[in-house]
Amino acid sequence: MHPLPTASGGTLPPPRTATLDLPPRRLSAGAKDGDIAEEMEEAYWSVHDGAAAQAGVREILGGLPRITRRIGLLAWRADARATLAVVVCQLASAAMTAFGLVASVAVLRELFAQGPTPDRVGAAVPRILLVVLFLALRALMEAGVAAAQARVTPKVRTVLEKELFRLTAHVRLEAVEDADWHDEVFRAHDRGLYYARELVGQVVSLASAALGLAGTAGVLGLLHPALLPLMLLSVLPVGAAAVRSARARFHSFKRWNALQRRVRVFTWLLLDQDAAAEVRSDTVQTALLDEHDRLITRIAAEDTRLRTQAAWLHLAGRGLGGLGTGVTYGALAAMLVAGWLPLAAGAGAVLAVQAGQTALTRLVEVAHLVYEHALWVSDLEAVLERCRGLQMRTGEVPAPERVGAIRLEDVSFTYRGKKEPALSGVSMTLRAGETVAFVGSNGGGKTTASKLLAGLHEAQEGTIRWDGLDVREMDAASLQRQVAFVLQEPVRFPFSALANVTAATGSLTEADPERALAAVRASGADQVIARLPEQWGTPLSKRFRGGQDLSGGQWAKIAVARGLYNDAPLLLLDEPTASMDPPSEHAVYEAVLRDRPREDRITVLISHRLASVVGCDRIYVFDAGRIVEEGSHEELMAHDGLYAHMFTLQAAGYQPSGGGPALAATSPDPSPTSTSTSTSTEGAGR
Repeated sequence: MHPLPTASGGTLPPPRTATLDLPPRRLSAGAKDGDIAEEMEEAYWSVHDGAAAQAGVREILGGLPRITRRIGLLAWRADARATLAVVVCQLASAAMTAFGLVASVAVLRELFAQGPTPDRVGAAVPRILLVVLFLALRALMEAGVAAAQARVTPKVRTVLEKELFRLTAHVRLEAVEDADWHDEVFRAHDRGLYYARELVGQVVSLASAALGLAGTAGVLGLLHPALLPLMLLSVLPVGAAAVRSARARFHSFKRWNALQRRVRVFTWLLLDQDAAAEVRSDTVQTALLDEHDRLITRIAAEDTRLRTQAAWLHLAGRGLGGLGTGVTYGALAAMLVAGWLPLAAGAGAVLAVQAGQTALTRLVEVAHLVYEHALWVSDLEAVLERCRGLQMRTGEVPAPERVGAIRLEDVSFTYRGKKEPALSGVSMTLRAGETVAFVGSNGGGKTTASKLLAGLHEAQEGTIRWDGLDVREMDAASLQRQVAFVLQEPVRFPFSALANVTAATGSLTEADPERALAAVRASGADQVIARLPEQWGTPLSKRFRGGQDLSGGQWAKIAVARGLYNDAPLLLLDEPTASMDPPSEHAVYEAVLRDRPREDRITVLISHRLASVVGCDRIYVFDAGRIVEEGSHEELMAHDGLYAHMFTLQAAGYQPSGGGPALAATSPDPSPTSTSTSTSTEGAGR
């Protein structure tokens, strides 16, 4: 391949090519013959699924005190009184359970005593009433636990969610642009907040089971010390069976989750609104449905296998537990025959053993849940701590409400994970009353420069000064409030039309009517809003009754109006009209750049459409992170460098060629290098 000639006599490098072999005649589109669950990549939101199935019993039990303490502290922060009520009522409930068991043994002792039956029943009545009293008190305490828990549980999530969003809303932009941070935050929000709320109730259940088990052991010790080993003989097989069953359930859930993620790939394509037109025009439905059918058939078979395995494990656990119970009851019978234990105490021991088995089974199941769910809460706490270290700069010096000149001196910036700098040694001066354009190839540094001007990133080398004041000395939030930034893909706020205009000033409900009307007229959004059913009050989202969708060009007009309403001393327009029709684009540029120049505002336009920058006071040409040319349109065309090449290339696209209409090359990405007219704005006058 030879270099291609350009209109100005230069050359562009030839396109890079690579060899490609013929594709195979058959290639699996979905699951292969192996394990279809293992073929899926680990999703960021499922990293802890099944963790309890991999942990040992000692590891789980060893972590419970730390987890309980952590959840207790979170609950105390949320509502100290309700947390204290939960603890007191839970302890009282456990005591009532133990007292009730002791009273039940006393009832049995009276019933099994010597003498006529009516006399024995009569003697047992007071103790029966005592058992009823303890049961009533336990029910009252459990109601108290439930009521206090109902108060504290939602507040735990509220406290954590408020802190999470307060911190994440004010982290520096480079953190949000980090994919790992993004995944961690969404995992913390989707799983951490949910399980932090759930853990309150689970820890209460765990404490209830542990206290119940301890109370049962205490009662058995009072009846006869030899009953304690018998209780272990009875409950340990049940506990072992519960551990195996819990682990099988966790492992099964992890696999089921992976299988569902696999089939959702095809489900999404079949149901997605954006894909619908192409799926139907290309008649892809049959191919997608065939693969979907193959997958769900395999998933059904996998689900059956997992459920069958769980059933056999449950049966084995029940059998093992029954064997242990049988041995225990046999030992109790031997003690009764030998006269080591009164009959009433033996009957009470049976009740205690049954209660102990129930408590231990519950303890094992809840312990696994608490262990795994606590990992998600640990993630949440780690994200909160990381966000505290990523907050925007705060300071006592506010950004000025008006600025005469903004000066960049040898500014350099490199994005995290990148080797090549996005900006390298950039210097320029922007003055109030000027309209300035940033142009150049994709990736040249235009948008990065605008983000540094907006205070979204900090220069790693060099300085940015507002009227001589270094922006590093300013409070970052106050600096950003003095910048109106209009992006090519603006946020489509699902609020009223008026709120979409006023949002940049910090309010969705309050507006300056005259300023709002002037802003939408200047951007052309007045005609968009005038045609809405409720005009200013119309929700701009179909998620609300009466809500309306807008086209890309209409949203762009709303975004420009939002930037103008902001009334900031620095207005940054990053390809704001890319989705507008030519008349609308022309009207915006006339309003913003030409008809209403403001002496107290610096306007910066970033554009690939060079016809729109012709009237700007100064044009900076970016290439590979540097300013390679600067000057007015006339000066740059006379220089015949990179800007002239791009402008000529675009202009040629609008000229008829060969008797037919030409296509406009609106977004060239030329790569030839060019000699700069100047690397500083000083002395490059118009």
